[in-house]
Amino acid sequence: MSPSHCPAVSQQEGVSPLNRPISRRSFLRAVGAAGLVAIGCGRKTPGEAVAPSLSPSRVAVAWGDGYDRALLRQEVRDLLDSLGGLDDLVSPGDRVAIKVNLTGGTTVKPIPGVSPIESYVTHPEVVRALGEALRDAGARELLIVEAVYEEASYRLWGYHDLAEALDATLIDLNSPHPHSDFSRVPVGEGWFIYQDFAFHPILQEIDVFVSVAKMKCHWSCGVTHSMKNLIGLVPASHYRLDPTHAHRSALHGRDDEFKTRLPRVIIDLNRARPIDLALIDGIKTTEAGEGPWIKGIAPVEPGLLVAGRDPVATDAVATAIMGFDPTAAPPTAPFLRSDNHLHLARLAGLGTNRLEEIDVVGPAIEEVAYTFRSASG
Repeated sequence: MSPSHCPAVSQQEGVSPLNRPISRRSFLRAVGAAGLVAIGCGRKTPGEAVAPSLSPSRVAVAWGDGYDRALLRQEVRDLLDSLGGLDDLVSPGDRVAIKVNLTGGTTVKPIPGVSPIESYVTHPEVVRALGEALRDAGARELLIVEAVYEEASYRLWGYHDLAEALDATLIDLNSPHPHSDFSRVPVGEGWFIYQDFAFHPILQEIDVFVSVAKMKCHWSCGVTHSMKNLIGLVPASHYRLDPTHAHRSALHGRDDEFKTRLPRVIIDLNRARPIDLALIDGIKTTEAGEGPWIKGIAPVEPGLLVAGRDPVATDAVATAIMGFDPTAAPPTAPFLRSDNHLHLARLAGLGTNRLEEIDVVGPAIEEVAYTFRSASG
């Protein structure tokens, strides 16, 4: 894509040599393995590329019986314990940022009969349970971050109350406040589309970065889990082809450029701000799309939580639970319209999307499988 296509980022964007295309659940509840020691995945300096582990990546799966606070608190604790706990991730005094997915904003008409937090945006009770565990592990400061579509999103979806309960700070990544400007953060060697990104400076000041996403399909990218969640890290105003656009159209490109462009932007973002812990809310979500603006979207209740230190493996397990092959090549579902970003992530050394290389703890994938309809509308 020519730099002239995106004036706001023309000095940072280029073309890398690597930029080329390339039924319902069984209610079989099994006792998950717990207390296992986490494999690989040491602490990372902000912006440092993730080194591939010689050991299989570990991903934890657990049943989630709704959003009752006390029950969910225990379920999340058990899930994290099955990864080996948080002691080697969070040190006393750490600053931890939790990236949530509050897509679409509050002006979008929700799915009839179901709230956004129980369908297509991150439920605050999942964040509360995680935040309490992070505090207990020694986190000094909790930051809940998202480039929200409008200020009302945090308030109307329960995040103001959540922030008060956790003594956390809500950050709108669309503004550099309290800093005077955004930071330019390099992607590093092997970038695809962007050499660097405009980030809120806090994203480089934190010690631990967590992505908390919904288990969903996505019209453009096939699935949207912890890695795709990072699209909401950059300020929307800096990544629009036209100032009248509501979404970050420069990340998608023009016309059908999104097919090869958007998956590679996801990889660039995950290189610039690596994920230290991924947590996927599959308790109540949607199938056939990422939000109510997608034709055919419908609420579903897989009743699941998925977590891991390797975000590629975590997203791959979630994708397999949904009934899809995480190694599939387009135009195979769910990757009907674009390159498989999980495959690109593996090639980039960010983790693995091959199930045979992943150590799944808790109930097996086939025990929790819940067949999703892909975003074909």
